[in-house]
Amino acid sequence: MATETVNASASGTFAIGGDLTVNRLGFGAMRITGDGIWGEPKDPEGAKQVLRRAVELGVNFIDTADSYGPDVSEILIGEALAPYSEGVIIATENPQVKGVVIATKGGLTRQGPNKWLPVGRPEYLEQQVEMSLRHLKLERIDLWQLHRIDPKVPVEESLGVIKKLQEQGKIRHVGLSEVKPHEIDQARKVIDIVSVQNQYNLSDRQHEDVVEYCEKHNIAFIPWFPVAAGKLAQPGGKLDTVAKQHNATVSQLSLAWLLHRSPVILPIPGTSSVAHLEENIAAANVTLSDAEWKEIEDAAK
Repeated sequence: MATETVNASASGTFAIGGDLTVNRLGFGAMRITGDGIWGEPKDPEGAKQVLRRAVELGVNFIDTADSYGPDVSEILIGEALAPYSEGVIIATENPQVKGVVIATKGGLTRQGPNKWLPVGRPEYLEQQVEMSLRHLKLERIDLWQLHRIDPKVPVEESLGVIKKLQEQGKIRHVGLSEVKPHEIDQARKVIDIVSVQNQYNLSDRQHEDVVEYCEKHNIAFIPWFPVAAGKLAQPGGKLDTVAKQHNATVSQLSLAWLLHRSPVILPIPGTSSVAHLEENIAAANVTLSDAEWKEIEDAAK
């Protein structure tokens, strides 16, 4: 598939919170950090090149977190892309899209490579929002997400301070991560929730109930770990076989399935390689018949 014909706009659009229209196929900026999502990447300039190329390919929804690095991912995004409204409209075919939407998260602390600990204390979250604004070179975060609900802190307290920051104009919209429907209901009593980010892919559908909840309430569902794994994706497996028939890769088919699965799903595949980025964005052009998708879904079960 020629990369010059590849553009994230082929994935269609979704209006986050009803007013932030983005191309549905976005970019997850976790992998632009060092090993174990810890420290600087081996090639910081290469990481910035990936970010700029993503925008050139019509990606206008980029997801990060203060804990990626920590801070490293946000700082690289700020250095590579700020100010976010310049030079982007040319890269998209949708006149509604007016710039790059940066989503970030707070509420997980880092103790070392691959170590994550939830902290939802209000004073900590407030501090992290201020740091994210500085690192991303923003005056307002378009989408701030609670990375995890801290079992030691009532979610009402964690989101209470976020609501205060929203009222101050520092946050536009609020989302959650790794939650179930009853937790979304609980959070919505405190603040309007416009997105949910859970692990989800063709071979891991434990959050099917959350996808259905998001569809019902027109909430963006942002699947992390979007590419199918396990037997389904192995060489000679069902996904591999169908992918070859359509001149696609297993990754592309996995992403195309997410786009097919629901209009509220916004996949955010991540990579530190321009070539892999281009391959991921090309998934927006993969089309299968309903019968073919059903065959793949049946195999996944």
